[in-house]
Parts: sequence; structure tokens; C-alpha cells
Amino acid sequence: MKNSLGPAPVQRVQLGPFFIDHPFVLAPMAGITNSPFRRLMREHGSALVVSELVSANGIEYASARTMDLLKFHETERPVGLQIFGEDTENLVKACQVVERLKADFVDLNLGCPVPKVVKRGAGSAMCRNPPELYKILKAMIASVKIPVTIKIRTGWDAESRNALEVVRVAQDAGVAWVVIHGRTRAQGYSGDADWDFIGDIKAKSMIPIIGNGDVNTPETAVRRVRETGVDAVWIGRTALRNPFIFEQSRDLWAGRPQPVITAERFLNLLSTQRRYLAESFDEKGAILHARKFLAWYSSGYPGCHEFRRRVFQIPDGETLWADAIGFFSRSLENRDLSFLAEPFLMGGHG
Repeated sequence: MKNSLGPAPVQRVQLGPFFIDHPFVLAPMAGITNSPFRRLMREHGSALVVSELVSANGIEYASARTMDLLKFHETERPVGLQIFGEDTENLVKACQVVERLKADFVDLNLGCPVPKVVKRGAGSAMCRNPPELYKILKAMIASVKIPVTIKIRTGWDAESRNALEVVRVAQDAGVAWVVIHGRTRAQGYSGDADWDFIGDIKAKSMIPIIGNGDVNTPETAVRRVRETGVDAVWIGRTALRNPFIFEQSRDLWAGRPQPVITAERFLNLLSTQRRYLAESFDEKGAILHARKFLAWYSSGYPGCHEFRRRVFQIPDGETLWADAIGFFSRSLENRDLSFLAEPFLMGGHG
């Protein structure tokens, strides 16, 4: 396998019917990849975006909270809406709702390891029975004209890593691409993602394979593409520490100098995110989401612990954002940003 990170011929990447500018994509994350953040990451280089997972059963009952999760902005395109569930009829209906909402594709989460999800037979549990999964996927794909994609793990546990069988079932059913998180369901988010395993599956597959797990730096992102041959890489929690990782990865992949993270650029990003949050949520909701992101962004900077404490105590948006601007203005001045490559949020998300 090639280890060089030198310039390579740059060409568009094909994923199913889509041609994207590069192979670096924001991974969907529960409670994180809301529409404002997806818009922000598209502007900062993510090649496409996917919503956080949405219950197919919730879509069936059309609860207000569920339908809010399905909203997206035109500037997010290409945008997919991710669903999960164990009931074939509800999954089919959810696909049709996603199509009516005019999303570009629907993604089925078959990788979620959360006990309350797998106990119902959804998430990672669905991959334990590939023949039954084939029937479900066929029904979903037959119900809509937009592409259906899936996200899986390497297997249930170390003794049953059946991702290759699942990929072949997905291929036969007509799935557009498969994302593989490089851990088993039993691992959760512990241990290391097995990229050799992902690369082996890619070498044996006829449909696009996207790798996911432990991509902490632009160098790692580019190396994963070149060494494993995957068609794209999903980057999750790292974007919460370094929201510029997609454009950095894109430029490194293309042989261009990586954009420098300056205080001015970071503050502009915060200003944009504040505006998008205000457009999508009421004042209370915008503050709740802002607190989460500001706390994540601050991790590793001097004084971050005290800043996070304040973030969750400040009651109004004006004071919150003014405090954040002051914090990041001071923190980014002549700061060594090498800490951005350190593991982050290891308790969850790829």
C-alpha cells in the first residue's frame, strides 16, 4: 500500500449517482448534525451531509419533534436523511416521506450500538440476519426513486464480523453505497477502528465503500483514502474540535496548501453558526445548541474548563456569544494548534 501524502491527480468522486468534489464527508451524529451545523460544514468543505438518525416509527406518527429533525436547507445539497427502525412497513413509509421532502438520498442506520435501539431489533441488530435484511432493503429501494444507502459496523462482535456478507446483500438489493464504521457493535466506540478490515472489504466489493472511525487529522483522512482505496471517508467528532478539517483534508488531497486557522476565520465561523441557529430555532433552542457547540469547540484551549462552566450558566444569547468571542479571540492568538490532532469525544460518534 502507498504511504505517500504527496499530490495525486484530482478528480471528482462518484458515489452512486452523485459526483462530489472530494472524498471527505461529515458523519451524521445524534444531537449534533442539525441543519445549521450541516450548512456550516458544507460551506467549510464537507462534500455532502447527512442528518442525525431519525426514527421511522416517529415519522409514522409525524410528531413535531421528529419532523423538525427532517428539515434541511437548500444549501446543504447533496443532503441525505438518515432513518432507523425495525419495522419494514414503517421503514418503507419513512423512505417515501424522505423522498416527498425532496432529500437527495435516504440513509439507513444499521450501525447504532445503543442498547435501547438494538433491543428492538434496529441499528446494529439488523445486520445479524443478512437474508432478512436483504428483504427489508429490497422493499425500501422498490418504494422510492432516490438512492438508498446504509451505514454498518464491522460486525456484532469479534466472533461475528460479517460486514462483507452484509455489503454483498446490500449490493444485490441495489443499495447505492455502504458506510463501514471500523468497530463491532460490542466495541461501541472503544478500541481502534480497524481500517485494514475496511480496506479488505473495499477490495472485495462492487459498490462504493465509505470508511469511518478515528479520523483525527487531515493527514489521516487522506491516508485512509489512499491506503485502503475507500471511495470516501466520514469524519465525525473531530469536526467538533476542528470544524475546518474538511477543507484542510480537501486541499491536502489536492496537493494544495492547507488553509490556516486564524482567529478571524474562527470568529467568522461562529458568527455564521449563530445566524443559522437563530434561523432554525427559537431563542431558547438556539442557546441550547450554541452551548453544546461552544463547549466542544473550546476543548484543549487554555481556560476551556472555566469557559465551559460559564457557557452552561449564561442565560441569554447576547452575553453567551460575547463571552465566546472574547474567549476564542484570546485563545487563538499565537496558539499552537497541534492539540487538534488528539483523540476527542471518545465516548461516542465516529
